[in-house]
Amino acid sequence: MMKIVLLLALLTVSESDGSSVVGQTGEDVTLSCKYNIKYYGALYICWARGVIPASGCSDQLLSTDGHNVKEETRVSSRYQLLGRLEDGDVSMTILNVSETDAGLYGCRVHIPGWLNDDKHHFDLVVEKAPQTTTSTTLTRETTTDQTASTTGQLTSTERLLTSSSSSITAEVSSSVSVVLVLVLVGLVSLVTAAVLIIALRRRRLGKLSGLQVHGSVRFRSPESGLQLQSRESAVENIYQIDDGGDGGEYEYCP
Repeated sequence: MMKIVLLLALLTVSESDGSSVVGQTGEDVTLSCKYNIKYYGALYICWARGVIPASGCSDQLLSTDGHNVKEETRVSSRYQLLGRLEDGDVSMTILNVSETDAGLYGCRVHIPGWLNDDKHHFDLVVEKAPQTTTSTTLTRETTTDQTASTTGQLTSTERLLTSSSSSITAEVSSSVSVVLVLVLVGLVSLVTAAVLIIALRRRRLGKLSGLQVHGSVRFRSPESGLQLQSRESAVENIYQIDDGGDGGEYEYCP
């Protein structure tokens, strides 16, 4: 009878009461489990879901030999032993907790001896994470700021384009004005040259006509004088023949 009482006492001591752990969806939750590695040395530990049985771990999640995790016993990569195994910290961390992860978990430390295993139970409560209204507001404000900055950039770009187009228009108009002035100057120069050429031609024609008139008079006047002189000399000769000689008769040939 005394043996049964001692056995129940040992079981009561070796099994710790279950502690409640609260986590939120999307977060990482750690279930703490440690042992005195300096006293016992490296021990075999297993994690299970539900109540730890009298021996072993039913519905096992993962296990370790005290130095390394036995990967063949890991059910999911979401279950990690992130503590220092060399210090006896075999706490299990559940990554990215969801509502389906809520429930009872157990850690079993295999201490050498009869019915000496250390058991720890944890009741995991998972709550919904609050809505991130602040982040949504910040996102909207950021989007608004980005839109405003983009609009400002577009406005400045439009101003630059407008100023560039106006300067280009001014340059084109000034170039057109210069071209028109040059064309007008060229036309005036051509008209002036044409007028001068016509005036010079008229002067030359006038001089040529005057020379022709004077030349004809000069040419005709000596000829007429010679004809008059020849006629006069011929008449005088006729008269001289008629008056001369001994009164001989001569034939007159008209």
